Amino acid sequence: MKMTAKYKANELANRFVTKSVFDMTNEELKEQRILAKRNAIICVNEIIDAIDWHEFETPNKEINYWLDVRKELYKL
Repeated sequence: MKMTAKYKANELANRFVTKSVFDMTNEELKEQRILAKRNAIICVNEIIDAIDWHEFETPNKEINYWLDVRKELYKL
């Protein structure tokens, strides 16, 4: 079963947080959120580009899933 786009967006962004939230000031936390979101969007864009490159082999539902993940990342 594939995870929801919202869950996947959060999972990807969390992979880019570099230290514990308990060790960060409010300013560092804000900066980490921005960087994590930006990096996750870059990754999703790469995935979308790769799927588009082989569009004739890939069902559109795959592209739609990653487009939804990207929308959720923008909402973070």
